[in-house]
Amino acid sequence: MNTSVPPVTTPTFAEAFRFWLKLGFISFGGPTGQIAIMHEELVERRKWISDARFLHALNYCMLLPGPEATQLATYIGWLLHRTWGGIVAGSLFVLPSALILWLLSFVYVTWGNVPSIAAVFYGLKPAVLAIVGAAVIRLGSRALKNEVMWSLASLAFVAIYFFKAPFPMIVLGAGLIGLVGGKFWREKFLVIDAHAPKLGDASVLSDEAESPAHTKPSPARAIKVCAVSVALWFAPVAGLALWLGPGHTLFREGIFFSKAAMVTFGGAYAVLPYVSQQAVEHYGWLSAPQMLDGLGLAETTPGPLIMVLQFVGFLGAWNHPGPLAPLLAATLGAFITTWTTFVPCFLWIFLGAPHIEQMRGNVKLTTALSAVTAAVVGVILNLAVWFGQHVLFPSPGRVDWFALVIAVIAFVGLWRWKWNVIAVVLGAGLLGLMFKFIAP
Repeated sequence: MNTSVPPVTTPTFAEAFRFWLKLGFISFGGPTGQIAIMHEELVERRKWISDARFLHALNYCMLLPGPEATQLATYIGWLLHRTWGGIVAGSLFVLPSALILWLLSFVYVTWGNVPSIAAVFYGLKPAVLAIVGAAVIRLGSRALKNEVMWSLASLAFVAIYFFKAPFPMIVLGAGLIGLVGGKFWREKFLVIDAHAPKLGDASVLSDEAESPAHTKPSPARAIKVCAVSVALWFAPVAGLALWLGPGHTLFREGIFFSKAAMVTFGGAYAVLPYVSQQAVEHYGWLSAPQMLDGLGLAETTPGPLIMVLQFVGFLGAWNHPGPLAPLLAATLGAFITTWTTFVPCFLWIFLGAPHIEQMRGNVKLTTALSAVTAAVVGVILNLAVWFGQHVLFPSPGRVDWFALVIAVIAFVGLWRWKWNVIAVVLGAGLLGLMFKFIAP
């Protein structure tokens, strides 16, 4: 019997492009759902990257400001196809949601909410919950190899769910525990390591493979990355200042969201109170009810939840267009907000990822990342529970039985019969549309 590992084929740039574009349209459920979909597609189904390398990249992205799922896509795209691979992966992860949210924002300011759109997303949410649940189990089974890792995951869940501990502090605390624990109890902390692949587990970016040549860090490359990224980041902001003046809403949005991009640790919900306070109370770009409506729209679109900031930029410029037509001002507001929010993500990856790849075989770093991964499982479980509460129990004492049935069927199909994630998402959306029109 032949027990050799079957060969895997490196995807072409065109194949990767098509996947990242498809991912941009199906990445529902916030960072938890998006990471779950990427893990299912890239690690389990396509085998473009091994589980250990996926988690290695994810742990780094969890430490960065900005949307971690977008940065993870950029990181993996960069590993596969150099700089342009990262640019395409990160851009296509954001672009569909940006276009959809622009359209929904225009519909919102023109006609209000559209029931048919809400119905589709009503069906999507329980499917995303099933995807998240399957991902938590899958990631937990690989990261929680012993009682120490289980304890770290449990502590992380308790800290963030019950005590609302800041997410960055949980990650940093787990990393420190891993560093110290790896020194005195290495066998319990060295759980994310390079192992010989099991039959059928070969990957394009495997645990044993050397990092590609283009991932090697150098001072010249770092200087180039910083110069180009910062120039691209602030060029549109400077252009708006020259065109409309520093007092115009568009320029002020560019400056404000550039600052927000550097402090958005812990995901969208960690930064939303700060953005809401400034946008509503200080700048007066929109009202508090409009801010909540924007969050609802962002939650029902694919892509990062931080896209709610684009809605803020759209509404702010629509309400304060200055000499411009409201729609033109709002479109530019959506653009400058999205640009200054996501361009820094490419800087963090292209600047830091080469060093993270260089340290991949470092035992001290591996023990720290093993502990961080265990904590991340607890954090993802917290997000899954939070998401499940909102989907299955929309109000106190009421169970949404339609959502519960869809979630259970989707979970069993994904876990037992390995249903395709895209088919599950599209089918659930269609069922939600049919249910809303049939149900009284």
